[in-house]
Order: sequence, then structure tokens, then C-alpha cells
Amino acid sequence: MVYDAADEAATDALGAALATLLPRPACVALRGTLGSGKTRLVQALAAALGIDRALVSSPTFVLLHEYPGHTPLYHFDAYRLRDSEEFWNLGAEDYLADRHAVTIIEWAERIPRCLPAQRLEIDIEVTGPTQRQFRISALGPDYRSVAEGLRAWSDRPQR
Repeated sequence: MVYDAADEAATDALGAALATLLPRPACVALRGTLGSGKTRLVQALAAALGIDRALVSSPTFVLLHEYPGHTPLYHFDAYRLRDSEEFWNLGAEDYLADRHAVTIIEWAERIPRCLPAQRLEIDIEVTGPTQRQFRISALGPDYRSVAEGLRAWSDRPQR
């Protein structure tokens, strides 16, 4: 499905929708250029999970941020990883297996063999100063219901 966000508020609304629709555990693979809004989407998702969005920053230099809460949020950034082994050395297997958590991986295209077979993939394209286009793909049965829920949500009139 494709979701066109006219501004940051629309991106925030998408993050809130994802927070309610994602299964647990969840894995979301994000792809997009620098400045496309990957971290903004994670901030919105975190806020909807009850995590202070001000705590959420790009994990580029530390590779992983853990945000505890009722639903823990694990935020990976694969941009600086040399290979898949580095990803696994971060303890990724344990994070991905946390039955109560949401795991987000920015720059997921750098570690395609590490991604679980079932996941939500989101490609973000900058279409204007504040406009973004989100191409959302559901891989696996657990995520088909997420895509269906997002489709129904995006068809509703937005406030």
C-alpha cells in the first residue's frame, strides 16, 4: 500500500496507527535516504507506545537504542554496519525474539539476509519539503492484517 503524508503530523498519525496494528513481536524494516523521515516515524511510533518521543534519536553512531516500556522498542541503524555478522553481534537475535517488543531497523537494505521472513517493510520517499510517500509491504501472514488495517485507516477521513 502507499500512504502519502502531507506533513509531519500525517507521519505522526501513521506512527500511531502502526503502534496499534503491529503484532508482538514485530519487525519493521525502514528504507529511505538521509533525511527522509525514518527517525521521525520511529519517534511517532514510540510516542504512541507511551515512550517519550524526545528520547528517540537516530542510532547511527551507537547502532542500537533500547526504549523500555509496556511495549519495548528496539531501534537499530544498519547504516554503519560492515556486514551481517556485525548485526548479529549486537544481539539482534534476542531483540527480534522478544515477544513483547517492536524492533525497527533503519537502513534495512544493508542487511537483507538478517531480516526475519515475516516483517513490515516501509520505503520512504521525500516528495516535498514536508511531504513523504510511504510504500508499505507486508511479508508474511502476521503482517497482512497490518497492511489491511493501514489500508482501512488511510481510507478514513483524517482530521
